[in-house]
Amino acid sequence: MTRFTHDELRSGLGAGLLSFPVTHMTAGLAFDERAYREHIGWLGERPAAGLFAAGGTGEFFSLTPAEVGQVVRAAVGEAPGGMPIIAPAGYGTALACELARDAEAAGADAILLLPPYLTEASQDGLAAHVRAVCAATSLGVIVYHRANAAFEVETVARLAAECPNLIGFKDGVGDIELMSRMYATLGDSLLYVGGLPTAETFALPYLELGVTTYSSAMFNFVPEFALAFYEAVQARDRAGVYGRLAEFVLPYLDIRNRSAGYAVSIVKAGMTAIGRPAGPVRPPLTDLTEAELADLTDLIKKVSL
Repeated sequence: MTRFTHDELRSGLGAGLLSFPVTHMTAGLAFDERAYREHIGWLGERPAAGLFAAGGTGEFFSLTPAEVGQVVRAAVGEAPGGMPIIAPAGYGTALACELARDAEAAGADAILLLPPYLTEASQDGLAAHVRAVCAATSLGVIVYHRANAAFEVETVARLAAECPNLIGFKDGVGDIELMSRMYATLGDSLLYVGGLPTAETFALPYLELGVTTYSSAMFNFVPEFALAFYEAVQARDRAGVYGRLAEFVLPYLDIRNRSAGYAVSIVKAGMTAIGRPAGPVRPPLTDLTEAELADLTDLIKKVSL
């Protein structure tokens, strides 16, 4: 049985920064559980509202279902008491349901439902997909609005009425009108999570749309900076937010944008830069070049002094 009610998860996850740890790999690209557990313990020394194991930053798309279970169990075993663990589900409906059931058996507290694999889907098809996953588990489910899982407000409203354990909506599209309509329609009945790559870039304007939290990948390697940024957003400290954007986030984006797939690769490079390597990314992603790693290392030094 989950440690948190759905209402507790909705309010608790929305009240702090969300940790999205990388998944550690050996040089041979096997899951490095020992290093991953050590990293979870290190991150757990700092305040976060929840930990998303094996999510997008954690290379869910490159893990086998058995490996996803290993990562989730390691996170459940190593995270500090009282921290919610959100496990991933995705791909086709049958596999997503299987992953959701396994996450519940592993002791996770909620599910992040990532977009289905490859194919496009109608709103009725997406609704059936979400409905099936919600029925497969008693855990709270957060849908990830991104890529081929593009939900209309009416679809989400219908699902929220039908599925008591649909607790959240993570936005990875950036449609301001849709988010305005979503919050106007559903209000605080859902948790809203900012999920655009490098979510700090959008955190302040999204706060006005009811998106009270976001997934911070840079929390992996500059956790104090990430927490200070989040606090500035919550305080609506425009000078503090835009100062930090100019100082670190925007130059970071310049490096990230040099190659497709670097949104994950640059996080693992950041781990290397601070002397806490997490291993390489798995194909089809590629690691930063030595020159790009050097640029990132110099940038991190500016906010780590």
